[in-house]
Amino acid sequence: MKTAVPLTILAVLTFGQAAQTPERLTADLTVRADQPKATINRNIYGHFAEHLGRLVYDGIWVGESSPIPNTRGMRNDVVSALKNLNIPVLRWPGGCFADEYHWRDGIGPREQRPKRLNTNWGGVVETNVFGTHEFMDLVDQIGAAPFISMNVGTGTPQEMKDWVEYITSSDDSELANLRRKNGRAEPWKLPYVGVGNETWGCGGNMRPEVYADQYRHFATFVKNQSGNRITKIAVGASDANYTWTDVMMAQVGQRMQGLSLHYYTLPTGNWSKKGPATGFTEADWLATLQRTLRMDEFIRKHSDVMDKYDPDKRVGLMVDEWGTWYDVEPGTRESALYQQNSLRDAIVAAVNLNIFHQHADRVQMAAIAQVVNVLQAVILTQGPKMVLTPTYHVFEMYKVHQGATSIPVDLASPEYRLGQSAIPALHASASKDAAGAYHVSIVNLDPTRAAQVTMKVAGASPKAITGRVLTAPAMDAINAFDRPPAVAPAPFTAFQAQGGQVTLTLPSKSVVVLELK
Repeated sequence: MKTAVPLTILAVLTFGQAAQTPERLTADLTVRADQPKATINRNIYGHFAEHLGRLVYDGIWVGESSPIPNTRGMRNDVVSALKNLNIPVLRWPGGCFADEYHWRDGIGPREQRPKRLNTNWGGVVETNVFGTHEFMDLVDQIGAAPFISMNVGTGTPQEMKDWVEYITSSDDSELANLRRKNGRAEPWKLPYVGVGNETWGCGGNMRPEVYADQYRHFATFVKNQSGNRITKIAVGASDANYTWTDVMMAQVGQRMQGLSLHYYTLPTGNWSKKGPATGFTEADWLATLQRTLRMDEFIRKHSDVMDKYDPDKRVGLMVDEWGTWYDVEPGTRESALYQQNSLRDAIVAAVNLNIFHQHADRVQMAAIAQVVNVLQAVILTQGPKMVLTPTYHVFEMYKVHQGATSIPVDLASPEYRLGQSAIPALHASASKDAAGAYHVSIVNLDPTRAAQVTMKVAGASPKAITGRVLTAPAMDAINAFDRPPAVAPAPFTAFQAQGGQVTLTLPSKSVVVLELK
């Protein structure tokens, strides 16, 4: 339980790392409570679950006969941890896997479901034990809305139409009755459908003009039934492919409610040698943060293109794949994409979430890749063991922003410089929740220097402040299975308050979330 500290009282600097070096950064931060902006859509806190590596099998699904405690085959520990994040939306079944997935393989008695090769991720056998009913049970257990990416690459409009009817129809139809026969009497709600995935790559290697026509064709048959209302999400660009966005908005912008954007942070920028998840250098640290900060540039420029055709911002920009991508852990399968998750990943997550807050007028959804045991996972499992990663803790600390009003911040940040490269040392965002509390998230990207930040709130006079901080002594600190967590939130009390001004001392390489009431 948090105890608020009155702003009229000086808070004692108790967090040890705040004074770790005599050289400190200094910065000024103004929270513009007098200039509220758009609502931060809860869906930017979404996650992604693909049939890849040990994500679904072992990470989520262990089967009803497993000695690992489970509910209808889903791991209780993982479900509980995900539920604690207030995950608003979960994207499934892919990814590249989606465009070779045929939904009828994943219904009916599990022992009778066909086994298929997962040709995208190592040619392993997909048992289809986890299918539509299991996924819809999972999202129900964790309290999330389902987002299903449907098969354009090897599927048909008929297959897509049938899947939607199977899930959502309450009528006396063959497909609705098949669902009932398979154990689900009432239809589910399906609010989000992705019409294909990465059709510029693994989803078909299409030109944007070709996919625009394919989208027009397939999306016609994604129909609302039995009171269900579907948000149709078209495949958008990767990185800086602004031509793709232009073609899609020009040709089918009026037929979609969302357009995706995919961007992964690679330390090296080289897909053949991305860099290690741990044991990296400070140069690797800086390169990673330089590249993740480009998310702001991509969102701004894609938004500019979208604004030409959609000045009212009716179409949401859905960043439904983002996160760090490193070389896999030694001794693991290359195609399983299992990587460790360190304090560096927590910093990356916080920066990206701040960016999404700042673009709340256009960014309506995001999904970090991926939820368990793959890429920038919030959870790692090893048999019956489970750890919460540093990224998990950022999502838990930041959930106070979900559904809140975005509040602009004016941040005069010093540089974090190494050699010839430099980035802003600090990154921040703020929001106001329905109860009137302000939350300010500040990230110190400098791995060696603490930062003294002088903060003012324009247009409001909060009376009390509390805070939490996430940091660790090492840049590549991780939470391991065999020892207590090295990276976990702690109370933050390294501030002084006097009059209408608060002076904060942020540890190096840290994430701080403040609550002002």
